[in-house]
Amino acid sequence: MTESEDIRLLRDAVRRFVDQHMPREAARRWDKENIFPREVYAELGKMGVMGLTVPTEYGGQGVDIPATMAVIEELAKRSSAVACPYIMAACYAGMNLVESGSESQKRAFLPKVAKGEFMFAYGLSEPNVGGDLAMVETTARREGNRILVNGTKRWCTGAHIADYVFCLARTGPKEERYKNLTIFLVPPKAQGVTIRPLDHLGIRGVETNDAIFDDVEIGEDAILGGPQMWNQGWRQLAGRALEVEKLELSAVALGLAEAACADAIEYAETRVQFGKPIGAHQAIRHTIAEAKTKTLAMRLMLANAAALVQERKPSALESSMTKLFCCEGAAEVTLACQRVMGAYGLSDLTDMVRYVRDAISLPIVGGSSNMQKNNIANRLKLAE
Repeated sequence: MTESEDIRLLRDAVRRFVDQHMPREAARRWDKENIFPREVYAELGKMGVMGLTVPTEYGGQGVDIPATMAVIEELAKRSSAVACPYIMAACYAGMNLVESGSESQKRAFLPKVAKGEFMFAYGLSEPNVGGDLAMVETTARREGNRILVNGTKRWCTGAHIADYVFCLARTGPKEERYKNLTIFLVPPKAQGVTIRPLDHLGIRGVETNDAIFDDVEIGEDAILGGPQMWNQGWRQLAGRALEVEKLELSAVALGLAEAACADAIEYAETRVQFGKPIGAHQAIRHTIAEAKTKTLAMRLMLANAAALVQERKPSALESSMTKLFCCEGAAEVTLACQRVMGAYGLSDLTDMVRYVRDAISLPIVGGSSNMQKNNIANRLKLAE
């Protein structure tokens, strides 16, 4: 696959950034201690890459989905502690504001996104609500000119460092499901908000949290898109930004698979057993050959889906296929590469343990593999 010269140069710049600011030992510490390296993120913001989802009139580089995916991939190879905050800025904030924000919200927030000074955390799932977001139990009600939000959001990655929680709340009877949902931008530091960390297996370096809302008071300007978007949250949620969410996780998956393959190949070429490098043994050769083949297929699927989204062509089918294939593929590839490295693949002396922990999380988060299969079957109009 041949990428554009612009994206090739962008990859080279991000790789140089990773080498300079994200050495392996530091990245292992961020992962182990669940640390967000704020100073590294600030340096990344100076490169302008957060602006790859922001139109030029708001201070960005212009919306470039393939380029955004390339940045995510390169960062994810080294550390989710930087890749995830990048997604929180460029995708969670940038894409949602561009697609659904009011003009005043765009002018207030998008220049900050482009500078790397602004992030959203997603507040979608809840303790009792996972994939069926139309049944959210968090509520918002109007009392005069104020809005009061109550409920608990779960798996809010980065809520403790975000500027706003992108909060899906019920604003009418539960029975109407899709017709009375509204998206609010809730500051995590607002009175009545409690952020409580949750430990988890992979994608560390940015805490995942519960965000608990207890009569949190916000104004109508906190409605995504403005007051006229009351009860229009489902339409906003199911738009282009959702397709990009599937692709950003696919880009993380691709980065992990590529990194795992590179480390496994290096190990296979230098580790000598029974008088020759283990890469000369057929079992190892075949494992690596299969892993690299699957990784190339992941790359091609992601490139195709990203191009469709960039061109605003129908992409719901392809984005679900890509999320399914890439995230399942990353789990398979990293586990195979871990076996190539034997006991070293189980040790925190190497990065393989992180690749595996992060990769096996991906078929679950951001819309599980089973949800993607349902999406695909529905788009194919298969009988139910």
